[in-house]
Amino acid sequence: MTEASGSDRARRGVCALATRISAVLVVGTLTLTGCGVFEQTNERITSVANAFADALNNDDLAAAAAVTTDPTAAAATVAALYDGLGKDARFEVRDVDDDARTFTLAATWKLGRDGENEWTYTTTGTAEKTGDGWRIGWDPATVAPGLDIGPLTYSPVYPNPARVLDNAGGELMSQQVVTLVNLSPGVDTAAVAALLSPIAPTITARSLRTDLEAAQGKQVTAITLRPSDLGPIQDALSAMPNVTLAPQTRLLTTDKDLASPTLAGLSELWQSEADAAAGWAVRAQTATGTQRIAGQEPVPTSNIRTTLDMRLQRAADAALDPITTPAAIVALQPSTGNIVAMAQNSAADAQGPIALTGLYPPGSTFKTVTVSAALQAGAVTPQTIVACPASANIEGRRIPNDNNFELGEVPLHTAFAQSCNTTMGRLAVALPPNALTDAAAQLGMGIDYLTPGLTTVTGSVPAADTPALRVEGGIGQRTVTASPFGMAMVAASLARGSAPNPTLVAGAPGIPDRTPPALPATVADQVRTMMRETITAGTATQLRDIPGLLGKTGTAEFIDDTHAHGWFVGIDGDLAFAVFISDANSSGPAVNAAGRMLRAR
Repeated sequence: MTEASGSDRARRGVCALATRISAVLVVGTLTLTGCGVFEQTNERITSVANAFADALNNDDLAAAAAVTTDPTAAAATVAALYDGLGKDARFEVRDVDDDARTFTLAATWKLGRDGENEWTYTTTGTAEKTGDGWRIGWDPATVAPGLDIGPLTYSPVYPNPARVLDNAGGELMSQQVVTLVNLSPGVDTAAVAALLSPIAPTITARSLRTDLEAAQGKQVTAITLRPSDLGPIQDALSAMPNVTLAPQTRLLTTDKDLASPTLAGLSELWQSEADAAAGWAVRAQTATGTQRIAGQEPVPTSNIRTTLDMRLQRAADAALDPITTPAAIVALQPSTGNIVAMAQNSAADAQGPIALTGLYPPGSTFKTVTVSAALQAGAVTPQTIVACPASANIEGRRIPNDNNFELGEVPLHTAFAQSCNTTMGRLAVALPPNALTDAAAQLGMGIDYLTPGLTTVTGSVPAADTPALRVEGGIGQRTVTASPFGMAMVAASLARGSAPNPTLVAGAPGIPDRTPPALPATVADQVRTMMRETITAGTATQLRDIPGLLGKTGTAEFIDDTHAHGWFVGIDGDLAFAVFISDANSSGPAVNAAGRMLRAR
């Protein structure tokens, strides 16, 4: 119920007194009539004000307009208000004053995509008695402050844009103005293609026609251009019929040739931080511009400093340039978990961020996990003499060595360095079902990390409940899968002696979903020693010129064993990395790519 004003209470007191006096003097008829007029007026003002508020609360534009003195103007104004602010608002009538015939309207708006911003205010409205009864005297300011100035709109207000920096503080990404080249039906596609194809060779008159046909009469964006690309052709494009140039602001790399699967995640992080810091404003549109009516100022944001080493990033990019099939390189600093480079070629980009989330059989690079599990089980030492036949039938699965090479009886470290499948298959089959799963987890594989700026999958190493599964798992096949990021984590964990928390944004390390038991220090030392022999006398001797390098090659079969991916994982001081090349048919191209990167950094 609306609380009575001071004048209301005074009038009611007078009415009560008049009633008592009338009983004695019998002269109260006029007084009572006056009180009846007062009560009737108050109730009718309250009634029409509540009807107006209820209609607004119910988003009933017609009903709200109908109780005003100018329904046509009211309907148009409130419709525009809903367009500008949305409809998430609540209105309440307070403080009816019958003398002034006014009331207070209190409102609360929920603004923004999720209603995260709240605008509250009170306004004063008037009621008028007309030939059709009581009406709200139409005044746009009764509904919202500033609405009498012009239509109201809501918009977020962002702080000065932050920059994304590399690990040395150099600018990696910043907000820049780009221009969308939009085409409408009827455009001269040949003329547009002639201007755009030097910038984007895939754009042709035919491709533009195909895009327009698929849009079914709607406008299409042919390309988005930076100022340096737009400048020489801007006048020619602007003069073409059915071509529209639309400027926008976007977060872009400072070097337009830089590409990395980390950029998408960094862009999302940048946007989320900008959104969290944003203020808001309600503005009235006037003939000369806008006037701010209400709002909240944004909170300043800080630059995002990443862990990326641009010298190494460019070396990794260049190392993949000669490769035509999808390929990726991920490099970390084991001591910190900092991601220092992450590269993909264009063939990989067409498939998505395979460096981060692509899952493939890791092949012989997984033997780092297999020997770690076998050493921890106490079944062998690096000096244990093991058999390395050209092929072996293990639990009904024929396991061959690459090109059927044979070593005979050799120490385990030699079998590892030469990547003997038959040896590793026999080691794995003797392990418990969870041995490979647990050893992989110690090296960060199969662990999920919540890392600011990154979405990653390390891989999957399910428990091998049958001997056949353990044989396949021991050589990185069948149910075992890994991402390039996951295998880089394995290398970094062996270098460090424990799994580091991967970090892309300085000071914001990833959080693992679980923490497995620590890897015994002696086991890490032994595996690293065997990885060194892979370089000096094993399957990656083409990298012997790189001092102190450790590594493990891998060939992983797929598509009915008729194709194979190529892998190489390595440790070079405080640098650990994984190289993956799809459908390479051997580890050689991956080893060579690693060499190109390491020699150029």
